[in-house]
Amino acid sequence: MKRNYIYPVILLLLTIIFGLGYCRQQKQVRSVLSENQRLWNENRDLRKSLEQSGAVTQQINDRQDVQQRVAGQFIERRAYYRRNWRQFIAVSTSDYRTGFLGGIKDLSITVRNQTEYPLDNVVVMVQYMRNNNEVFKTEQYTLSNIPEKGTRTIAASNSRKGSKVNLKLISITSQPMNFCWSVNKPAPADNPDPFECVPTPRNNQ
Repeated sequence: MKRNYIYPVILLLLTIIFGLGYCRQQKQVRSVLSENQRLWNENRDLRKSLEQSGAVTQQINDRQDVQQRVAGQFIERRAYYRRNWRQFIAVSTSDYRTGFLGGIKDLSITVRNQTEYPLDNVVVMVQYMRNNNEVFKTEQYTLSNIPEKGTRTIAASNSRKGSKVNLKLISITSQPMNFCWSVNKPAPADNPDPFECVPTPRNNQ
């Protein structure tokens, strides 16, 4: 008779043990799900915060751009572009090819003019560099008639050696903008507009 009672008792104990284990497992699952939900909410709030920050930054940039344009109207537009030309005139290269043992092919030079005046001539120096940053050779190119709010591109010569190129602006001339800049032209600190081709009376600025 005792054996008849032992098996049900053992079965009951096993049922209780498995039941407790299942409850603990469900509690852990709920805890993990709750933590995942908390992390998801934090990520969502963070994304919203970043989006708001990005919108604020864009508003600040737009306001600064408007301020600069308004300043250009008050200073006199040509003088504004002359004084801030580095923000509007830039030079870059194409995605040229390099050989396994060195050498540069398919190189072109582009001048971008974001002012409201055409550029007559832009002189660019191209340095062909070795891996150790030693200059292998130097060439000079002149790009002419770059339109306002436009670009001009010319092909540069290949090089049998070199792994990269370095660009340097040498001079920029724009008669419509009354702008004559040269890398060797001094810019006196007491002259707020030193790159005029023909100086104008200060009361006209």
